[in-house]
Amino acid sequence: MGMVRSNNENYLTGFVLGFSDYLQLQKVLFVVISILYLLTIWGNTTIILVSHLEPKLQTPMYFFLSHLSFLDLCFTSSIIPQLLVNLGSSDTSISDCVVQLYISLALGSTECILLAMMSYDRYAAVCHPLHYAFLMSPQLCHILAPLAWLSRVATTLKQSTLILWLPFCSHHHVDHFLCEVSVLIKLACADTTFNEAEFFVANILFLFMPVSLVLFSYGYIAKAVLRIKSATGRKKAFGTCSSHLMVVIIFMYLQPAKSRSKGQGKFVSLFYTVVTTILNSLIYTLRKKDIKGALQKVLGKML
Repeated sequence: MGMVRSNNENYLTGFVLGFSDYLQLQKVLFVVISILYLLTIWGNTTIILVSHLEPKLQTPMYFFLSHLSFLDLCFTSSIIPQLLVNLGSSDTSISDCVVQLYISLALGSTECILLAMMSYDRYAAVCHPLHYAFLMSPQLCHILAPLAWLSRVATTLKQSTLILWLPFCSHHHVDHFLCEVSVLIKLACADTTFNEAEFFVANILFLFMPVSLVLFSYGYIAKAVLRIKSATGRKKAFGTCSSHLMVVIIFMYLQPAKSRSKGQGKFVSLFYTVVTTILNSLIYTLRKKDIKGALQKVLGKML
């Protein structure tokens, strides 16, 4: 684990994971997480490939869905392989703290922005079907998606730098399984008020505002669906939104709670990191007939 000194203060370039107090569970966790990680790779890769290979799925909804699947692949791949290495050996050190911190910060908020864009797509499809082609034109989609990535990546670079240049205490033992902001701030031996204020503002911009857009969109969608007199029409309109709505609910209500004890918080964070990315892909691959039909068609061509 590398460390550098400047003005008699320690600056973080690596740290040791505090996951060794559950030795009896390490082998079980290794097997379970390995299986879930493989399922995550399979589900999200399937969505990406099918969305690009099947012409019928080259629509705004599946365009943003493929971005969301790619994001989930990047997020889990930045955390799970290192976690499996730590669980499978006695070495609990981690050297890519900067990478984990940067990716977890950038992708966590980018997911929220992409979900907001997908909710706007569903709003346009249900509330303004005649103007849908104009409201969700391919040109607009190809502007919005890179904007979601670049806006958060740029701000994350600044936030990560501010965190990593904090003076840290002499020990770098973290009672967690990944490198994230809340964990690293606790190690700082300096006033972190400015860092906490900046992250609060960033959360307002990149989490609260997208969630507000999601709620705003589904409020109008609910009104539009209730105005439909036909039960078949209401069912069809709800069907276009149900998968995305389930993913939004998972994102909003399965976030790790800050008030939990150390042990609970650690496993809730692990659950959120591993399980929710699988649920995202499974919800779309199992519930959407378009995905299942396209997958059968693509596999039929290959075989």
